[in-house]
Amino acid sequence: MDIVNTFATILARPDLWAGTLRFAAPLTLAALGGVISERSGVVNIAMEGMMLVGAFFAVLVGAATHDIVLATLASVLCGGLIATFHGVASIHLRANQIVSGMAINLFALGLTSFLMFRFYATSGTPSDIPALPDVNIPVINSIPFVGAVIGDLNSIVWVSILAVPVTWWFLFRTRIGLRIRAVGEHPRAADTLGVSVFRMRYLCVILSGLFSGLGGAYLALSVAHSFSDNMTSGAGFIALAAMIFGKWHPVGAFLACLLFGFGQSLGINLQGTGFPDQLVAATPYVLTVVALAGFVGRAVAPAADGVPYEVGE
Repeated sequence: MDIVNTFATILARPDLWAGTLRFAAPLTLAALGGVISERSGVVNIAMEGMMLVGAFFAVLVGAATHDIVLATLASVLCGGLIATFHGVASIHLRANQIVSGMAINLFALGLTSFLMFRFYATSGTPSDIPALPDVNIPVINSIPFVGAVIGDLNSIVWVSILAVPVTWWFLFRTRIGLRIRAVGEHPRAADTLGVSVFRMRYLCVILSGLFSGLGGAYLALSVAHSFSDNMTSGAGFIALAAMIFGKWHPVGAFLACLLFGFGQSLGINLQGTGFPDQLVAATPYVLTVVALAGFVGRAVAPAADGVPYEVGE
């Protein structure tokens, strides 16, 4: 009975639901990028590395310029640059896309650890890094409970939410979205009709890097306000799981990210309630395993996802 009362009390806290949106934001951005990439036929498990590189360069540029726009732009561009490497390996060199993605994750971890030591070994990251602004909505703030949940969210949280319908519209209501889905389902037919498979896949992989880099900027500039080694802590892999759980659809991926965000927020709110700390910390990862174990077998990826394409083959 005490457990039931504890959960009922926690579920009534607006902090739980506001935290769900905050924790879901970087996952949503990366997952949407993954949806775009894999809809074009390129498996992208390198989102973890893209987020990590984006987070580091957001801090580096932010500390050097004290300009939040430049810091955010740097993170987005660096995520796109790392994605370009994955695109070259996967699309032109026809490398195994899983291996390429894991190699980029390891490269990003090593690169950011080295640069962290090179720039901040003795003092750590500066404390005056600019922060991404919150969006205060006075009208909503005056509404009980609702105002406490969404009345003062970070700007990137709102960007991640708005990105869901925009990505859906882009993929399912535009001509370029139709081409992207075509090269992910039947690249030979798309090529025959004059659609450049390589161009579409490069576009989508780079877009996934831009999204992931922005997610990394949010983690560094709004959540941690610093950078530390491996600070993404598997967020890119959770976003990958959310994408699969959501069946490669923007809305489904967003709902899955909300589930994982809820798990993280619940873990925070369970602290100090008597639950084992290890169990609390493992909550989002347990949800990831359960979701994949229960649903990955039922989810059908785009037909050409992970299959390299060569002109004339």
